[in-house]
Amino acid sequence: MTEHYDSRETRDPAEREADLFARLPQVLRQAMAAPGYARHLAGIDPAAVVDRAALAKLPLLRKSDLPALHKAAPPFGGFVEGRPGSFGRLFTSPGPIFEPESLHADPWRGARALFAAGFRPGDVVLNTFSYHLTPGGFIFDSSARALGCAVIPAGPGNTEAQFELIEAYRPTGYSGTPDFLKILLDAAGGAGRDISSISRALVSGAAFPKSLQEEIKSRGVDAYQAFGTADLGLVAYETSAREGMVVNEDLIVEVVRPGTGDPVPEGEVGEIVVTSLDPHHPWIRLALGDLTATLHGQSGCGRSNMRIKGWMGRADQTTKVKGMFVRPEQVAEIGRRHPELGRLRLVVTREGETDVMTLRAECASPDEALRSEVASTLRAVTKLQGSVDLVAPASLPNDGKAIADQRSSG
Repeated sequence: MTEHYDSRETRDPAEREADLFARLPQVLRQAMAAPGYARHLAGIDPAAVVDRAALAKLPLLRKSDLPALHKAAPPFGGFVEGRPGSFGRLFTSPGPIFEPESLHADPWRGARALFAAGFRPGDVVLNTFSYHLTPGGFIFDSSARALGCAVIPAGPGNTEAQFELIEAYRPTGYSGTPDFLKILLDAAGGAGRDISSISRALVSGAAFPKSLQEEIKSRGVDAYQAFGTADLGLVAYETSAREGMVVNEDLIVEVVRPGTGDPVPEGEVGEIVVTSLDPHHPWIRLALGDLTATLHGQSGCGRSNMRIKGWMGRADQTTKVKGMFVRPEQVAEIGRRHPELGRLRLVVTREGETDVMTLRAECASPDEALRSEVASTLRAVTKLQGSVDLVAPASLPNDGKAIADQRSSG
């Protein structure tokens, strides 16, 4: 069996670096044709950005700033050259942030991540990421099809219908969150349904702790992790070496000190910053707000690109719950809709293998009707189910924290 998707994965690192930075100046020129980038990168000479030191001098574009930028100049904040009609699909993700899908094959760069996880042309893949408005479902759908796989566009939920599809089509692969994979396995066992055809998985969008990894492995599914975003697609992916995640091709990844654009030494935890070389929709130093650290040396699988440890938490308070980003701005919106509330804190925990969120809200006159109203607002604003705990005034810490993620990142 071929071990690598193509020869680019195993080329000399110096050759890859030279290729990336030889292409970057032209990508910068294309980016700066968009008015947002023209302002953001004013005074930059693209021809001079030929190595990492020069790239590090460019300003960051923070993902956390995109909702305001997109609202000020819809739909893409001026950071995309071309009309919406020049793209394939048009998505939104919480914020809101608006994302276009490029027209070329494998626009989200996921085929090689699936290949590294053991997927091969001719496989049938059950894709349970959502196809509704957000790009997750289409990221993995288009990636699997680019690899030559057939895709069952299942989306999340409705396990009974999923069992019928699995028993009819006998997919060998699964893509989706690790939480929903466990739900499927548990429900199938309880209902006596046969989903044993699924033997491999590429999971993303939620924490995948060791306990869950071991449980899923014990139940016959070899699951690999991928790290990606709705803006960039697949950024890095796990391989058979099980030693961190290999950075995807056609991306320049930096790890910088949080709050700055300064690269940190190898091995030090910092914020992930990505520059993509997609000429149709480039990103220049997009700071994701996610923490990671680089690993020394090359992967034992033979792939020669940079490796990162994977997701290690958030550099800001924005966090991910059940695969969806939740932002401090959303917590503030709940407060604006309910002025009778005082301080708010969204607490994210984990019960068993499931993300759980509870909104703690100060309130002088709590009652069940208000609690129910706030719970409905929480669901409407975040698109996620959560509980509400109305607490006494001045009982929450005065530390400016709107979101407290109390899950372990291990």
